Amino acid sequence: MTLQQLKYMIAVAEKGSITEAAKELFLSQPSLSGAIKEVESEAGIVIFNRCRSGVALTAEGMEFLGYARQVVQQMELLEARYIDNRPEKQRFCVSAQHYTFAANAFVELVKQFGQERYEFILNETQTYQIIMDVRNRFSDLGVLYLSRGNENVLSKLFEDYNLKFYELFTAAPHVFLRKGHPLASRERIGLKDLEPYPRLNFVQGAYESSNFAEELFSNEIVEKSIKISDRAAIVNFMIGLDGYTISSGIFPRYLHGDSIISVPLDGDEIMRIGYILNKDRELSRLGEIYIEALKQYQKD
Repeated sequence: MTLQQLKYMIAVAEKGSITEAAKELFLSQPSLSGAIKEVESEAGIVIFNRCRSGVALTAEGMEFLGYARQVVQQMELLEARYIDNRPEKQRFCVSAQHYTFAANAFVELVKQFGQERYEFILNETQTYQIIMDVRNRFSDLGVLYLSRGNENVLSKLFEDYNLKFYELFTAAPHVFLRKGHPLASRERIGLKDLEPYPRLNFVQGAYESSNFAEELFSNEIVEKSIKISDRAAIVNFMIGLDGYTISSGIFPRYLHGDSIISVPLDGDEIMRIGYILNKDRELSRLGEIYIEALKQYQKD
């Protein structure tokens, strides 16, 4: 198989459609379909499943694409340095749960890197997708948490997918709510106190369960529940609907300054916040810078 064919595979995976990828690559659809068949035949695996909406990667295809991306990226670095005579274009990608401190650490990474050419990606996404992004080597590392509630399930996934979890710090759960919320003056809040108010959770798609939830105690049954996918939207619902969410309490200002506060939640649960890597990879220099930036947000 050729480098160009690997680029074709990546384009199809990203578009989810042979037709759309062919347009982007300025190829005919039959030519691109033929290239896919050649690669699948040579690799001895099925990379894409065809469906009405386009194509989807198989489990083997996901693993194949992870290695294909690495090959293409390394060749681009070689071309930049030895053919184009330009500084290397560094690529670094993090997939993370919806933590403000993860985004702020990413800003610090970009500032410290300081070179002219780079491709940096911060993907705030669902928990299972974080695991798959790291497994498939789309992301260099993934930021998430473990607790007593989810550790057994997630640790098994890490083992199955050859990943390792590295703990950065622990945090006690806090309730996030608007500054003028009826419970805002409390020194501590119990789950019973929260019953009259809407619970805000980040949606986890097909993996909607407490094992993959970004919030602790998501297995508790509530009368009012709103699931969202955007970090800015969760703030709007806190302010407009007296909604709340449960998270780490680290850097609670989000996007609205002092409009959002955090109050400790009663209980002895602990969030072990850390990152996952492929077991056969070590942190790159960019990864080390990012992790050091993350550590600055640890609460005393």
